[in-house]
Amino acid sequence: MSIEQAISTAYAHWNVGQINQAEVLCQKVLAVWPEQPDVLHLLGLMSHNCNNLDLAIDYLRRACLSPQTPALYLSNLAEMCRQKGLLEEGEKAARRAVTLDMVSTGAWNNLGIILQEMGRYEEALMCLERVVNLKPNYAEAHNNLGNTFRQMGDLKKALDCYKRAIVINSDYPEAHSNLSNLYKDLGDRQQAIEEANRAIEINPSFFDAYINAAAAESAWGHHEAALQWLNALLGVAPNHAAAMANKALTLIKLRHPEDALQTAQQAVFMAPENGGTLDALAQALQACGNYEEALSTYDKAAEAKGATAFQTLNNKGTMLMETGKKDEAIRVFQEILTLNPRSATALFHLADAKIFKADDPDISRMENLLEKGHIQHYGDRLSLHFALGKAWLDVGNHERAFHYLDAGNRLKRAQIAYDPDATHQWMNSIADTFSETHFQQNRGGGISSDRPIFIIGMPRSGTTLVEQIIASHPDAWGAGELTALCDSLGTSAFPQYFSQATPEDYSRIGNTYTALIDKLAKPHRRIVDKMPANFLYAGVIALALPQARIIHCRRDPVDTCLSCYTKLFTAEQQFTYDQKELGQFYKAYEKLMAHWRHVLPVDRFLEVNYEDIVANLETESQRLIDFCGLPWDECCLEFHKLTRPIKTASANQVREPVYQRSVGRWKASAPYLKDLLQALGNAS
Repeated sequence: MSIEQAISTAYAHWNVGQINQAEVLCQKVLAVWPEQPDVLHLLGLMSHNCNNLDLAIDYLRRACLSPQTPALYLSNLAEMCRQKGLLEEGEKAARRAVTLDMVSTGAWNNLGIILQEMGRYEEALMCLERVVNLKPNYAEAHNNLGNTFRQMGDLKKALDCYKRAIVINSDYPEAHSNLSNLYKDLGDRQQAIEEANRAIEINPSFFDAYINAAAAESAWGHHEAALQWLNALLGVAPNHAAAMANKALTLIKLRHPEDALQTAQQAVFMAPENGGTLDALAQALQACGNYEEALSTYDKAAEAKGATAFQTLNNKGTMLMETGKKDEAIRVFQEILTLNPRSATALFHLADAKIFKADDPDISRMENLLEKGHIQHYGDRLSLHFALGKAWLDVGNHERAFHYLDAGNRLKRAQIAYDPDATHQWMNSIADTFSETHFQQNRGGGISSDRPIFIIGMPRSGTTLVEQIIASHPDAWGAGELTALCDSLGTSAFPQYFSQATPEDYSRIGNTYTALIDKLAKPHRRIVDKMPANFLYAGVIALALPQARIIHCRRDPVDTCLSCYTKLFTAEQQFTYDQKELGQFYKAYEKLMAHWRHVLPVDRFLEVNYEDIVANLETESQRLIDFCGLPWDECCLEFHKLTRPIKTASANQVREPVYQRSVGRWKASAPYLKDLLQALGNAS
């Protein structure tokens, strides 16, 4: 057999899947002609097929040393370099390929993908448009073109491209999966899930579709459903680094930081140079309170291969805000905007970090992005509406502010399945369950720990300020918004389960709760649990932890609701995005608190008013500390100097001394609050 015959036969074996026979012939040829390019190319393809990317690249490099190298070999080398993250080498190989063959759709396609991953979207666009012009029915090229448009923020054109790819090939899983991700960005959860399911039906091993389905669920706050998708993927691909990274992020949202950290560490072990896994690790470290290590990990993620640099920098900036390093955070957000002037996320965070003046150029920048159609991503549009509402309130233009706030709240409300009537009935049932009779029947249960202090109330009612004052005491630790109480209740229906509860049940809940907070390993006499929504469970607290203290924060109802209405909350506060529903919820909350005021032990239940605190800080602070059973300490008057991380929407405010500019704030906005005032019963 001649060399030519051996090569031809080897390729024939390869084409029908007879890899071993093909490799034997290739090695025989190399024994005679060590650098035979056709054989080296084939061995590269076989190595790639066997998941040995390094060996494949080595073979292809050698094959491409020949002066007569075909464009196909260079194009394949480019794609393998891209998969390895060697983007510059891949670009050089792809450019050589298109120079040799100007009509090679494969080479132009590979060059376009490489340029896309390098962030050079305009160049990528030209390459991929050339491909679809040369070969209009090339589904992969339309899909890649859609990816480029999506990266450029043109979601409508991306949608057209993905749909075109599916028209050409209805069983193309990648296009369905990408369409799923796009529908998520456009705010259409149902379509996002349907397209992900379609991709999986076509190819159950197409793992990106599982990740995109999880992302869609998580975007709507369905984190348990997201976790199910990721666990399904990890069940068949236990070493899938991207799935691990996304699972870690989901566990953070579910408030399981230790589990998230362990999962993120596994992801980094599997892909130590990947920016996505490093970013997930940084977020998990941050969630666990390891801020210094998180900061260095964010920096590594921003420099790593495959890093989503802008996302990582935004995450770094928000962590700096949490830890009180406001000036450093602002510099990070400004750095992002220098690199990417259209970053809605950076503009949103920057808006929260500063006070706007009328001539601030960021206002016109945000308005141009929003009103000229430059921003099509649902989440980005939402962020810009709330950022502009805040900016115009700072300036004092309430008409302009509510133009954006009302539109932003409508956008958000349209995505929420909130039933106000069912919510109010549920809150009434809580009061009915925890009646005076129920308290009499279950006194004597619970445990005697006096360590916990619960701060409850409406969001934006001063709960963070009260926590900061108490946490400034050397014997108290501010734990933030814990889910420990809800976790202690288990999965039984609330409040139905408690209609038949016994003192022993409350003792079990008390022991479970204290075990959870003791894991936090803080040696303080008091631990402050500042979860405002625990006002729903005040009856459980009083019976399971009868020595615990409950502090109810109150603020002017309209100021409270206005502050809620102007905030895009990280955690879901489903009742805050419609003025009428917000006012109705406040009335239901007020009714429940009146019930607690009647049945809770007076020596363990204290109510404080935000307005009283800002008017007379020392007197009210002493009252708080005395109620907590602690000796007075002057540190509590300098709460704004406390360096503890703060993760709530009030993080910026409590870094300052008390001020009264938020008292009666609603009056200037009254003409735009008619629905709220009517719902509260304050209409004039």
